[in-house]
Amino acid sequence: MCGIAGIFHLETAKPVDPVRLRKMTDSLTHRGPDGSGIWTAPGVGLGHRRLSIIDLEGGAQPMLTADEAQVISYNGEIYNFQDVRVELESLGHQFTSSSDTEVILYAWRQWGADCLKRLNGMFAFAIFDQRTKQLFLARDRLGVKPLFYAPVSDGSILFGSELKALLANPLLRREPEMRAVDDYLAFGYVPDHRSLLKGVKKLPAGHYLLLEQGKAEPAPIQYWDMDFSQRSKASAAELEEELIALMKDAVGSRMIADVPLGAFLSGGVDSSAVVALMSEKSRQPVKTCSIGFDQASLDETSYAERVAERFKTDHRARTVAADDFGLIDRLADHFDEPFADGSALPTYRVAELARENVTVALSGDGADEALAGYRRHVFHHAEERVRGLLPQSIRGPALGWLGKVYPKADWAPRPLRAKSTLLSLARSGPEGYAEAVGVTTPAGRHAIYSDAMSKQLDGYQGEARMIDLMESAPARNGLDQAQYADMKMWLPGDILTKVDRTSMAVSLEAREPLLDYQLMEFAARLPTNLRVRRGTGKYLLKKSMERYLPQDILYRPKMGFVTPIAQWFRGPLADEARNISGAGALARMGWFDQQALSKVADDHVAGKSDNSRLLWQLLMLDKSLQRLFGL
Repeated sequence: MCGIAGIFHLETAKPVDPVRLRKMTDSLTHRGPDGSGIWTAPGVGLGHRRLSIIDLEGGAQPMLTADEAQVISYNGEIYNFQDVRVELESLGHQFTSSSDTEVILYAWRQWGADCLKRLNGMFAFAIFDQRTKQLFLARDRLGVKPLFYAPVSDGSILFGSELKALLANPLLRREPEMRAVDDYLAFGYVPDHRSLLKGVKKLPAGHYLLLEQGKAEPAPIQYWDMDFSQRSKASAAELEEELIALMKDAVGSRMIADVPLGAFLSGGVDSSAVVALMSEKSRQPVKTCSIGFDQASLDETSYAERVAERFKTDHRARTVAADDFGLIDRLADHFDEPFADGSALPTYRVAELARENVTVALSGDGADEALAGYRRHVFHHAEERVRGLLPQSIRGPALGWLGKVYPKADWAPRPLRAKSTLLSLARSGPEGYAEAVGVTTPAGRHAIYSDAMSKQLDGYQGEARMIDLMESAPARNGLDQAQYADMKMWLPGDILTKVDRTSMAVSLEAREPLLDYQLMEFAARLPTNLRVRRGTGKYLLKKSMERYLPQDILYRPKMGFVTPIAQWFRGPLADEARNISGAGALARMGWFDQQALSKVADDHVAGKSDNSRLLWQLLMLDKSLQRLFGL
């Protein structure tokens, strides 16, 4: 697990300044504290920071083939690299190390871009081929590992594992992208199709980019996609056994490491399933860790301890204060772009705890997206049934009117909070889901924008991308569409960004076995009633894990990492809330109506309304702008 950076001249083979390349590379030291290297040739330079996981002595990068025709800088792990190596050896290739890095090099040499179809892992890498003068950039299927790139004024393309690598080069232009602000306020993160800096791009998950000197920058090419349009005809019992087999293979392949390895254990279904299967594969007690809170309503450690006891793991737990907001500035530094998922704070703390004992930790991320585990999936599935009974011509006017007059009742029991459901049902499925998964509505955002900002956006709405993904999804029903859109936007933009930045901040490699692409393809073919049944998501996963885990672990309400942001903004962060409207970077950018922001803050602090999520978004945006633009 590492950090990569590079410079590639598209037009002419100008020399690459090694000092600039070194600065870009060194900005990623946290991703790879064990070693570094740079390599340059006419028109190209590759940089690397290494966190040693496999072949500790022989895997240094950038790495060249024996004849120096190809060179690679690579971030990630290829879990099936030994199988690919055997195939390459049968074709006559010879290896000098035992690293997966060298396998990628010779796979490119043998198959070109088709090598990606043979690699099972998480990765972002750059290969320069000195014979063809081509630079090949690739990102793994689900987007576990990030890759930013941008053209700059001297005709070169900069690229790196994090935005800060590009920021370390003085040629990068720092101009804000207004549509990214609306995207961010809509969802709480900047999705992969956008960047807060104009001109900066993120290579999409499941895509590669083939650059060649003397040719214009091409568009990325997709080599993999999820397909929800097919359905398995196997029986439920057969699918249950197939799921278990796939999970066992995925967990086992991710336990290969030459350094200490463990797992995050929250006590929820997904992490508990991973730990159960790890324990079955391991001869030694699995090292597990969990974070608890000093506020009982947020604490899950008792469940984690039960699972740890059940599988006799070497378990460590640490209790942190619920008001652990001292991390805010540190996280803003690591995320670069604004990121408003409050669970990043406890995720950082559990990664920090894990790093004290291990260098690699397995997590349970991915099952909710693959198997419809979010509450919004269950609700959307139910809403789609209603939409199927009532045509839009009736639903739109009638339910839209009811939604407008129904009181907003956040304080009431959940069954009585019908306003958002009525408004959602009045829209199409994609429109309703896009707002359900969002943080702020278009109307809510425009209520706080300045006139100048609204004019610049010219009717743009961040939800449009998710709606388009759902409408064009290879899918058979609304649930398929929602899961597909989540995998294309929410998963790489929020979940995987959070895990990557927080784990890499403490030089820990996080691996997600439930995001194995073969497991994801299997899940996409599952009949709907094996994903959602009787108001329960992840039905097949829970059913299949009954042989390993008790009922109250499998079927208890989902909690997740929750932070008490609402209380913070009425207590220790009240001044931060008030300052958002007057003294910070947001005020200097002129994007927001200062009176509207003051009212948002004052109403929340006074307890008149709960504006905590919006305030948190604005606070993290303010801190990001300070760093990106020196405000």
